[in-house]
Amino acid sequence: MTGTWVRTRDELRAQRRHRPHRCWDHLLAAPLWPKYDVNLGTLLRTCDAVGACLVVPRRPWIDQALARGNTLRRSSCVHRVGNPLDWLARQRAGDSAIVGVELADDAVRLGDLPAARRRTVIVLGNEGDGIPYEALPLLDTVVEIPMVGTGMSLNVAVAGSLVLYKLAGLL
Repeated sequence: MTGTWVRTRDELRAQRRHRPHRCWDHLLAAPLWPKYDVNLGTLLRTCDAVGACLVVPRRPWIDQALARGNTLRRSSCVHRVGNPLDWLARQRAGDSAIVGVELADDAVRLGDLPAARRRTVIVLGNEGDGIPYEALPLLDTVVEIPMVGTGMSLNVAVAGSLVLYKLAGLL
C-alpha cells in the first residue's frame, strides 16, 4: 500500500478534545427501562465517543453495571432519574426533541433521520418489551432501524449507538 498513511495513537489523541467534557447536554441517550446490565456500559462508551450524556433510572444495580461496562475507566456524563415517565414529560415540556427507537407504522428509517439541531433525547426501551405503551405519546419522532435478517430488534447498546452516531451527525 503505497501512499497510505496510518496515524499513530498519539496523533489521533492530539486531534481530539484535550480534556473530558462535563455535560454537553445536547444529546442524551435514555435507556429508561433497562433489562440487561451489560448493555449500559457499552452505551456509555458510545455516549463518550459522540459527545452525549447517558440518562438512567435510579436502580441499585445501575452504578455497578456502568462501572463494569465502562472500559474508559474514567468518569463520564451520567444523569440519574426517578420516574422515567415524569422525566420524559419534563424534557418534552422543556422543548427537547424526544426520539424513540421502536417499531411503529409511522417510524422514520434510520437513514432518513437528520442530525439533531436542538437538545434531543433518544428514548430506548428494552430488548424484551421495547418502549412502554404509556411512554409512546411522549415521543415526537419514532425511528426504526431496518433489518434484513430474521431478528426483530437489536440490543439496546447497538441500537442506541447507531442512532447516537446518526443524530450526532457522524454518519
